[in-house]
Amino acid sequence: MTPMRDHDTAPHGPGRRLSTKETAELLGVKPETVYAYVSRGLLSSRREPGGRASTFEAGEVEALARRNRREAAGTPGSGGDLSVRTRITLIERDRYFYRGADAVELATRHTYEEVAEWLWTGRLTPGAAFSAPETTVEVARRAVDALSEHASPVDRLRVAAIAAAAEDPLRFDLSEEAVLNTARTLIPTLVAALPPAAYERTDDGPLAHRLWYRLTGRPADEASLRVLDTALALLADHDLAASTLAVRVAASARAHAYAAVSAGLGVLEGPLHGAASGVAHRMLLDVLDQGTAVPVIAAELRAGRRVPGLGHRLYEGEDPRARVLFGLLEQVPRAESALLAARDIVATTARHTPLHANVDLALAVFTASAGMPAAAGETIFAVARTAGWIAHALEEYGERPLRMRPSGHYVGPRPPQTLPE
Repeated sequence: MTPMRDHDTAPHGPGRRLSTKETAELLGVKPETVYAYVSRGLLSSRREPGGRASTFEAGEVEALARRNRREAAGTPGSGGDLSVRTRITLIERDRYFYRGADAVELATRHTYEEVAEWLWTGRLTPGAAFSAPETTVEVARRAVDALSEHASPVDRLRVAAIAAAAEDPLRFDLSEEAVLNTARTLIPTLVAALPPAAYERTDDGPLAHRLWYRLTGRPADEASLRVLDTALALLADHDLAASTLAVRVAASARAHAYAAVSAGLGVLEGPLHGAASGVAHRMLLDVLDQGTAVPVIAAELRAGRRVPGLGHRLYEGEDPRARVLFGLLEQVPRAESALLAARDIVATTARHTPLHANVDLALAVFTASAGMPAAAGETIFAVARTAGWIAHALEEYGERPLRMRPSGHYVGPRPPQTLPE
């Protein structure tokens, strides 16, 4: 790949057209990446009369090259403030959108697999179903089964992703088609590698059905499966959350898709991110045990902790994901007591701080009422968000490599420092 140099952005004269090769050299990217810029509306192309290839207006290319250089230097407002161009998810007030379509509408009308395809391609694929090669699944299962019984769900998912990567000789192919093929097999591999909570593994049917039997030994009912499938779709992406940013950094360095997903899983395990629903789950069980939220909330606040499952920095009102899941949980009879406990938590806290429920509390209601362990919400979150991570990795592969490299603002002692004797 040809690096950009100062003289690369010298004026080419008004109206000058550049070939794809010249454009790629000026931008410091591969020729095929030039057309990714075109598809995102960052460049316009034109086919000359009698010509066989597209050309690009020199001034437009030079402007894009200058902007890329500013991003590489961390200029405020052009990437240095962690603002990243994306066409995947938009969050506005109390709504969010996947590629311009209302995410709630997508999640309530389509399966998780169909929503994932929309995130990846911008096309709806009715009846989309994910499956994985049996050889890959067996390799991942053996790796996961070798872990300690105390391993967390995210530990198991990370190991499954690494094992699947080692089994795939084409993992370094970062073309869109190859990455999409990886995505469609990696997600079912992650689910299949998890140990079953029921007596038998279920590797057929929709992904939500397969995941259910990794989370609880209770038989599945249609209403509960709908909650799980909708939760997966609602959680598939949420703009640049911490784990997604980690994925984009990895993809910027051209890590393969398995490695990018592993980066996301590493960040997800933090208690302020994917593990937050487990904290809310345990609090909800305490409220159910004591019959009231008052002493439980008092204990949380006395310990100096924020009340889990409440508030979201991106939404002034109720998290739209929570609103949808609470509505679906009302159709699940065994969720009634957990729903009442959740409402008690919100009402008790609202006496002093008007905070709305977020998706972590909704996941806690679902997992507690379905007889799932506290960590089940984290598993659901991780499996769901893998779809969004793949979408962001694909988008980042089309950008200039290593653009996600901010400069440190050094505030330590000035050199030279005398070393101690």
